[in-house]
Amino acid sequence: MSQTDVSEKLFTIRYKCDDKSHLIIKDTQTCLNCTTKDCNYFCPSDVYEWEKKLKITTVAFENCIECGTCRIACPSDNIDWVYPKGGYGITYKYG
Repeated sequence: MSQTDVSEKLFTIRYKCDDKSHLIIKDTQTCLNCTTKDCNYFCPSDVYEWEKKLKITTVAFENCIECGTCRIACPSDNIDWVYPKGGYGITYKYG
């Protein structure tokens, strides 16, 4: 499956966004010391992005498809992932 196919499928979901993130970077210093920045690559919906100028990892939790990859893929276990509170989060159009 190509990146284009994945992007097209992401448009078939609905997300009701909470005002509080359900994805938390536990320690910003850990991100600063991380040499691989794996979170920029393992998330299928591009939630995480390293901001070189600011020297922080931004979290676009509004894009999260709740797959849970980030809670197991961060080599430093530096992402706290919980389900969004009731009524918020993702709704799949076909399922």
